[in-house]
Amino acid sequence: MSTTIAPKVRLMAGALGAQVCGIDLNTLTDDGFGHIHDLLLKHQVVFIAGQADLTPEAHIAFGRRFGEVELHPYLPRLEGYPEIVIIDSEHGGKTDVWHTDMTFHQSPPVASILHLVQVPPSGGDTMFTNQCLVYEQLSAPMRELLDGLTAIHVIRIDNEFTSRAEHPVVRVHPDTGRRSLYVNRLFTSHVPQLSRNESDAILDYLFRFSESPQFTCRYQWQVGDVAIWDNRVTQHYAVNDYHEIRRGQRITVLGDHPAGDEPRWDHYVAAPGARYWPDSVNAVEPY
Repeated sequence: MSTTIAPKVRLMAGALGAQVCGIDLNTLTDDGFGHIHDLLLKHQVVFIAGQADLTPEAHIAFGRRFGEVELHPYLPRLEGYPEIVIIDSEHGGKTDVWHTDMTFHQSPPVASILHLVQVPPSGGDTMFTNQCLVYEQLSAPMRELLDGLTAIHVIRIDNEFTSRAEHPVVRVHPDTGRRSLYVNRLFTSHVPQLSRNESDAILDYLFRFSESPQFTCRYQWQVGDVAIWDNRVTQHYAVNDYHEIRRGQRITVLGDHPAGDEPRWDHYVAAPGARYWPDSVNAVEPY
């Protein structure tokens, strides 16, 4: 009679994060996937240890269990596998700013799955924040205000706006029903229902509050580790404290449309001569 050994789970911090050992993604069963999926909903980011022999086919198959996998149009990709993007510290792979992936799209990714294939001898950790916990620890009046606002998310290349989306400042997770703060320092431009000065002030506070240590976990990578994070309720930060090569292979699972309360106010209209928003046709200064 065979004996099934249950995977071992270790919590990474009080706020979020769980590491699981004893699962081989090359031979992942439906039960094994269900276990990982449950951990992801509960802990927001899951680290799967011991995957040094993970094949590209298994990596892609794992991603497809969560949804449609992105074929990225311009980032470097693993030869023969357009679903897998190469994240290389020698070629722009250091994003040391807190962010949620690609919120400038109308339908941002559901999740990212990163497999580290080369790590420096020290440093190169990744940090994550639990944006549900951030929202829940704001005061009731602040939560009520934010529930009725939206935010504009943009990406700029060579000072040109190349993609723009408007999302609720607070989104509701489609599976858990939990609310999470959905703004980030890298891509969120402004809150259109507020004046620019008001928006700058409130976003600055929210960015700093959401990056507080009590909402974070920090993961020290080993070669072969895989991380999957729920892009709907987390931010992450790649710690840039190393000089050796750090290389990973990432799959992005395409997203749903962020849902939240309807905005309770119209977009703010600035008075003549006041500061305009950067992506407005009336913009008079760079942002």
